[in-house]
Amino acid sequence: MTTRTVLVTGGGGGIGEAVARRSVQDGHRVIVADRDADAAERVAGDIGGEAWVVDLADTAALEDLELECDILVNNAGIQRVAPIHELAPDDFRTIHRLMLESPFLLIRAALPHMYAQGWGRVINISSAHGLRASEYKVAYVSAKHGLEGLSKVTALEGAPHGVTSVCVNPGYVRTPLVEKQIADQARTHGIPEDEVVAKVMLTRSAVKRLIEPAEVAALTSFLMSEDAGMVTGVSYPMDGGWTAQ
Repeated sequence: MTTRTVLVTGGGGGIGEAVARRSVQDGHRVIVADRDADAAERVAGDIGGEAWVVDLADTAALEDLELECDILVNNAGIQRVAPIHELAPDDFRTIHRLMLESPFLLIRAALPHMYAQGWGRVINISSAHGLRASEYKVAYVSAKHGLEGLSKVTALEGAPHGVTSVCVNPGYVRTPLVEKQIADQARTHGIPEDEVVAKVMLTRSAVKRLIEPAEVAALTSFLMSEDAGMVTGVSYPMDGGWTAQ
């Protein structure tokens, strides 16, 4: 397999860490981007990669960025759970900067290199919430829906240059991001914390378990490969049957 340079945002934990580790197993060179310096350096050190400590919510600092990566994995994200009328406007803006504006700027920075070599992969870690809505997650849901559109336009523009762009749409994954939601979900829905996973997170899923980060990484591994050259402009749900309904 050809060695490629893979940039993974939010690579210091959760899905991003799993993708970084799988990419190294597949023979790639990996850049671990995260605002948490200790996490980025820990993962990069473990896998023999490179750490890039960066706050991707500071989008003004990304406007003149140039990236020489062959595969870009837009994964970094945060969550806020609250009714629309209670959500702080700054939280809405921060989520959109981090999860929609920064992917645009990173794609913009990476495409010239990908175009010049006639090959590239853009993999956007979206969500079942990029395809469906849920109450109390207006910033996250709207950012993920925007990411879906960004990915499709990238696919259309990148096609003549050998660049593909796809979304991966997991349901609830066993990550710190999901675990941190449990208290907020319990409070918002008025139920005990120990009932949140079954009654809120998995209520729409036919397969009643959380997804493991390594399962998401396995799908990204295929999407990075030469075999995925005709896979572009699409969304790959891996949600236990949530979006089948």
